[in-house]
Amino acid sequence: MPLALLKYGLSKGHPVPRALPAETDLKDSYDIVIVGGGGHGLATAYYLAADHGITNVAVLEKGYVGGGNTGRNTTIIRSNYLTPEGVKFYDESVTLYKDLANDFDMNLMYSERGHFTLAHTDSAIRTMRWRAEVNKHMGIESELVLRDELQRMVPELNYSEDVRYPIMGALYHAPGAIARHDAVAWGYGAGAAKRGVHIHQNTEVTGFEITKANGSPQRVTGVHTNRGTIKAGKVIQCVAGMSGVVSDMAGFKLPLKTIPLQACVSQPLKPFLDAIVVSGSLHVYVSQSSRGELVMGGSTDPYGVYMTRSTLDFKEGLMMHMMELLPYIGEVKLLRQWAGMTDMTPDFAPIMGETPVDDYYIDAGWGTWGFKATPVCGKRNAEMLATGKVPETIQPFALQRFHDFKLVGEKGAASVGH
Repeated sequence: MPLALLKYGLSKGHPVPRALPAETDLKDSYDIVIVGGGGHGLATAYYLAADHGITNVAVLEKGYVGGGNTGRNTTIIRSNYLTPEGVKFYDESVTLYKDLANDFDMNLMYSERGHFTLAHTDSAIRTMRWRAEVNKHMGIESELVLRDELQRMVPELNYSEDVRYPIMGALYHAPGAIARHDAVAWGYGAGAAKRGVHIHQNTEVTGFEITKANGSPQRVTGVHTNRGTIKAGKVIQCVAGMSGVVSDMAGFKLPLKTIPLQACVSQPLKPFLDAIVVSGSLHVYVSQSSRGELVMGGSTDPYGVYMTRSTLDFKEGLMMHMMELLPYIGEVKLLRQWAGMTDMTPDFAPIMGETPVDDYYIDAGWGTWGFKATPVCGKRNAEMLATGKVPETIQPFALQRFHDFKLVGEKGAASVGH
């Protein structure tokens, strides 16, 4: 170890600054309480303070910040969705991601790789062409590439005809990227705390104070926690897989189910796969991290359960499909395996905005696409809380759409995880 580095490490004159300030007591009341200290909750707090000057805000996290789905995803960022509503929404998020490292003065390891969604059948080719046309119409860089061109762009894949699902082409989305997920959470958290937001870890929400007087609608006025009760002007829940449980506390149901989604990484390898590769038919997605690990995921588990355990069944199924795409990795060892909890809606699109309880807002239904939406959710949630009006960008994702039968059908662009 260089002597200068050792001296720096032992010196009291150069302390490492805290990312988050020391824990404080809960105040009696806050203008806004954010339930959930993951990416979406922290981003909402950050933009409330940075864009709207609202700092009397509390973020309540029952564990540690970024310890839920934010730290359990596979970090893919893209906007090549199927519906105009989805494409517009995720494109804003990609745009925000590109400048996020400068906003935080932090290296998020944001890396554009190109995102390839493989097509193995004639019907899949038609769907990719459909998605490409919708994307182009909305100004998004996406195109259908057929087998010969794809083989030049991603030569690492197995293009043999002697497999269960031969590769026929792909939807190529050049802006597809990856980033360091925990850095995104900590960047938003540190930025919010620096501006005066209170972030309370190990603070579990146990219920809400809901009032109704003189025939008026129900309104949230407070939040019960394991550390006491606090008054709240407005509340928003951003709790991913626990969305149904928390909304039950507030007195309303959500049309979603919670299902584990598993992933894993291999031992580090020399860089060989620059692209992000996805196959809906094989239920596989894979990219290579900056450390050389193959980051791999597959379909959701076939049953609902509130757990983040991993299973042998997932590993065996995923590896079988990975061997079809990249047969030469047969001797590569897995390094670790984990799971997150996805909250799936019937139309495979999120739920955002107002709820049946006044001053209580929701950010839920993220399935397998929550990380890529982190910046736009924070930005638009903050606007909604500050102005009291639901931004146009997120209006299509209202909870009311399930009552009005105005669904946003995104299954065709999110099929790999389901």
